[in-house]
Amino acid sequence: MHSHNHADAHGHAHVSSTRAFAAITLINLAYTVLEAGYGFLTDSLALLSDAVHNLGDVMGLGLAWAAAVLARRQPTDRHTYGWRRATLLSPLANALLVVAFSGALAWEAVSRLNAPPTIPALPVIVVAAIGIFVNLAAAWFVRDGHAHDLNRRGAYMHLVADAAVSLAAVLAGIGMYVFGWSWLDPVTALLIGVVIAAGAFGLLRDSFNAAMDAVPTSIDQAKVLEFLGAQPGVAAVHHLHIWSLGAGEIAMTAHLVRPENNDHDAFIDRLAHDLDHRFGINHPTLQIEHGKACEHDRHDRAPHAH
Repeated sequence: MHSHNHADAHGHAHVSSTRAFAAITLINLAYTVLEAGYGFLTDSLALLSDAVHNLGDVMGLGLAWAAAVLARRQPTDRHTYGWRRATLLSPLANALLVVAFSGALAWEAVSRLNAPPTIPALPVIVVAAIGIFVNLAAAWFVRDGHAHDLNRRGAYMHLVADAAVSLAAVLAGIGMYVFGWSWLDPVTALLIGVVIAAGAFGLLRDSFNAAMDAVPTSIDQAKVLEFLGAQPGVAAVHHLHIWSLGAGEIAMTAHLVRPENNDHDAFIDRLAHDLDHRFGINHPTLQIEHGKACEHDRHDRAPHAH
């Protein structure tokens, strides 16, 4: 019932997403290998825990990269929406990975608290400082659009958290170097696990809601309902559903009751444009009903929304 002139824009966005994810995944993989190597050499749990977390992020970023590639695949007879939902499922897997890794780190840190080994502090400081630079540089790659794209938000959140984690490792290294506090190594690793788990909770909640077709947090469903009900000739609105198809793409279905003698095609075209401009709903499907066609569905109007 309406056209999609935004297809080219989505295509360009997906290409830039894929390149950004490719770059930051490879950069983080290289740094993870470096950090893990020094972690084993120095027996530093702070470095190893940061490296394990970075490995989890590399896997998460790899999932986000793969999701961005899958999202570019054309719809088929079986997958009529294409593979857009991959960009919603990858943050869910990403968050679960991070939570699992942070639990493993915390377990190891607690077991070391009683007898923390002496760690050479200088390599910890230098390697963790490199981590701050690497993660902030990678976060800069995906900064555009992270507020509206759950897939990019997942990657951006991890990279900024990684920079903070690396800063904590630097501070722990300085404490060990200046004061000889060996206990700072497992304590820092424990704090890293807690901070990561806490940070991942929000992403886990949002990505789970998106996977369950919840109304996107950027949209107030009551305002959409009010907007539709205020359109010329609309007597009632029901069967309203709003959900995310994938990164930056929001679908909506609604039944509108209007008089029979109106120009419905022009009305639907204008309304589709207004929904995109006002709410960011760029895949609306609108069904027009006449008179009392929906009387038997009255009980379904207000509460029947995701």
